[in-house]
Amino acid sequence: MLHLLPRRPARSLRLSRPARLGAVAAASLCVATLGSAAPTTAGGADAAVRPVAARTALVPPAQQPPASATNPTNPLAGHRWGTYAGGAEMAWAPYAAATGTTRTLLGRIALQPKAKWFGAWIADDEIGDKVREYVANATGGDPDVLVQLTTFRMVPWEHEACRRLPTRAEQASYERWVDAFAAALGDTRAAVVVQPDGPFAACAPGRSLLPSRMVGYTVRALEALPRTDVYVEVGSAGWNHLRPGEALRLLLPAGIEVARGFHLNTTHYEPTARQVRFGAAVVRALATRGIRGKHFTVDTAQNGRGFTWEWHRDHVAGRFDSAPTCRTRRQTHCVTLGIPPTTDVASPRWGLPADVARLAARHVDAYLWSGRPWLRRQASPFLLDRALAVAWTTPFSPPIG
Repeated sequence: MLHLLPRRPARSLRLSRPARLGAVAAASLCVATLGSAAPTTAGGADAAVRPVAARTALVPPAQQPPASATNPTNPLAGHRWGTYAGGAEMAWAPYAAATGTTRTLLGRIALQPKAKWFGAWIADDEIGDKVREYVANATGGDPDVLVQLTTFRMVPWEHEACRRLPTRAEQASYERWVDAFAAALGDTRAAVVVQPDGPFAACAPGRSLLPSRMVGYTVRALEALPRTDVYVEVGSAGWNHLRPGEALRLLLPAGIEVARGFHLNTTHYEPTARQVRFGAAVVRALATRGIRGKHFTVDTAQNGRGFTWEWHRDHVAGRFDSAPTCRTRRQTHCVTLGIPPTTDVASPRWGLPADVARLAARHVDAYLWSGRPWLRRQASPFLLDRALAVAWTTPFSPPIG
């Protein structure tokens, strides 16, 4: 369920004592819920969405710098990015109800433009309304504001995708859903991340290309829209074993030739520099196959102190999708917020090595937040203790307390 943070004086959250942060958060989790209970799938609290008749966005859109000389065609640069502020964003209600230091910390999540997830938990005949509500809220009705979305519609997916292929009925439902999603998006200015955890397509029974081709259906439907740019999710550098060929095995049957590019690191915590170097290698590999001019985005929602799956396996007990959050701002190899969403990808503020900054300036359209480390298993429900921890320890915001 979605838990609201009770109002309390800022002094009640003593952030100079990290151990107390979790205790305060845990004590705050037993309060009222917003709307109906959030599903336990990756989708979040879509049931809490209500029709929106917005005139002005609740959060002022974030202006992005113009396209750089090294990436002059960047479709995400130079625009204002909208931020959704409603019940379907599980961090919003706790932020709106909070005060003092708690509100400041939760604002580091709630006030950032994010790529909200839309998936199979939303029925085929409801997805259109959900998309329209989201767009109206995030843009305030301004057609020049850019919104970000993530599609996660494939059924079966994740480990089930390794055991069976989609049935004919599931394929037909998938296409209906995608068609309705695209129709609702229409001429909205949008960036869409398609199907996180993309490498699961590679384990389809019999090495079938059906899941990748279904992703390709989404890519083509959305790229046919006048102002939508699509980034096909392809896992992380490590998930592809640092081999560009493994990424191409996913991208080639998934319509990469018509997509703007691909997206990396949605559910992993790997360092940004590693993703940029790998992504640039994938771009070069695509070019050798005659697919030139591709770009990519990197998920930085949860890699502020990045680490790999292998490091987690060898050093940490427990689930990778619920890896421990940082306890201090100096701790490494732990989960905390990364570089804020931006098209200013080569800024010295991010501390990237010089070679990585050059690659980013040329190939990376943006750092985006599709990942959600403030949710249980990155899915649902909202966990206040995780949210406060990742917001407090991030190296990309000023210290508090």
